[in-house]
Amino acid sequence: MNRRVWWVMAVLCALVVLAPQAMAQQPPETDPPSGDIVQHIAQRWDRSALPVEVELLAPKTLLGYSKRPEMGLGELHLTCRSNSDPATGSCPVSDTGENGSYRSRVPLRFVEQRSGLPTEVNVEGWLDRAESGRGCNDYWQPHVRPLWTTFSAACVTPASGTALSLRIPAAELRQLVAGRWKANLELSLRDGSGGSLARYIFVFDFTITDYNAVSIYFPLFDQVTPHVGLNLQYDPLAQTVGGRTQLDMCLYDGLGSQSQYLGVTVRDSGPRPPGPSGYSVWHTDGGSDATQRVDYTVTLDHNGSAIPLRNGVEQLLHGIDTAKLRLVLLPGMTQPVFCVPTPLTLDTPRVPVSSKRPGYYDGDLKVELRVPTVTP
Repeated sequence: MNRRVWWVMAVLCALVVLAPQAMAQQPPETDPPSGDIVQHIAQRWDRSALPVEVELLAPKTLLGYSKRPEMGLGELHLTCRSNSDPATGSCPVSDTGENGSYRSRVPLRFVEQRSGLPTEVNVEGWLDRAESGRGCNDYWQPHVRPLWTTFSAACVTPASGTALSLRIPAAELRQLVAGRWKANLELSLRDGSGGSLARYIFVFDFTITDYNAVSIYFPLFDQVTPHVGLNLQYDPLAQTVGGRTQLDMCLYDGLGSQSQYLGVTVRDSGPRPPGPSGYSVWHTDGGSDATQRVDYTVTLDHNGSAIPLRNGVEQLLHGIDTAKLRLVLLPGMTQPVFCVPTPLTLDTPRVPVSSKRPGYYDGDLKVELRVPTVTP
């Protein structure tokens, strides 16, 4: 080994050995807050890139601290308005006094504004107890406590302060599907005797998109390509053939059905150009004249209005944010979402049966969906 290199390494090792261990600083004297403390938390994200967490209060946000333990600031704790209703958070409404070392989970009801769909999300929180000296734990006790307890570990002196941490982890955020979600969390800060000192109010407004899940959903053909018959009926008196069939279809925009519009295009993608109606099926044995072809039309029902669709021409559907909705479970998803019902009607006008070659006919129809790139 090169001697000069060895000497440098020896010096570095000595520095490591001689460096003193960092010590925690004593928390500053802090009076507990009072009144209503309101925090608005508005965020946007796509479900393909969930936040690591939504931070309500930074870790170890100091609620109160005094060098004099008799001030009771080591007994600060938080409670909910209800221990059963998650409308503003559900947790104990008074001090439990429990000797626990775990992070609290407060169920909170979020409501999607377009559909009214409720979903419970757990807010995670915990308390850290601070001491007046380094006699036991270098100012901070090693174990976290649930939000709703006055308990602290025994030391030379009782705990002298309390810090709070609050967040919503990514695993909970994943429960919210695309849409605009709102919720209000209320937590009361209390002293050791249970007296109310302050009220924390968190007002949430999340706008979530899910562009990877934009779908044209056919409920009767969950995970397969739809095969639809034209439902042709023969009239022996008039000696004509014709019919009508409906294909159930629902559009999911990945925005919680809040798009300004949706663009729908239907194309006849068969092997030969369609007839005058724009859409055709052809005899399976081949041929290209009119006797080998059966023509039909396509109509889309949007919010009670029948809209004729021209082959290959995009039709803009407006009023998506007020249209009727249907709750469905899309293929590949674990949570239900709301889509906009837009059933298609395939109508085959009656023609003389003698004008068509007997046998089987088939064709291909392609449906395309375009959603706005700008979120509402």
